[in-house]
Amino acid sequence: MTNIISVRDTSPLIDPSCWLAPTATIIGNVVLEADCTVWFGAIIRGDVCSIHIGEKCNIQDGVIIHGTYNKSNTVLDQCVSVGHGAVLHGCHIKSNVLVGMKAVIMDHAVVESNVIVAAGAIVLEKAVLESGYIYAGVPAKKVKKLDTEVAQFHISRTADVYLKYADWYRDDS
Repeated sequence: MTNIISVRDTSPLIDPSCWLAPTATIIGNVVLEADCTVWFGAIIRGDVCSIHIGEKCNIQDGVIIHGTYNKSNTVLDQCVSVGHGAVLHGCHIKSNVLVGMKAVIMDHAVVESNVIVAAGAIVLEKAVLESGYIYAGVPAKKVKKLDTEVAQFHISRTADVYLKYADWYRDDS
């Protein structure tokens, strides 16, 4: 069963349409809006800061989402896919973003809409990633303009397929 833990008199608020893996952990001041999925081993830890995750976001296996006490909350707008093992820490990810596997996005960074953050990229504190590009590297740098069709395929398709995958588990329960 999913670990949903209250802390400091605050409990997560989770829309009933969300699917949560049995080994996911969601703690404290966390909001999950409609149609989110949280996968195996993911930890969303709102014990020292607030975490707000908008509609149709998928938080894949082993992701860690946190922030810094009295310094940085974490916000994901709509249709954000966070790849396996990524770390989001006190940042703002706007709508229609794909965060690659093992990427790290630090405090007060802002990822504008329609961005792909490549696998393994490290987005430094206070960085602002401009809309319409792929960012990669350590530290993450703009590497390529996103073709609209490519962006649509990778970003929207990922969000859609994770809702489909969640239905497989709902059907088997």
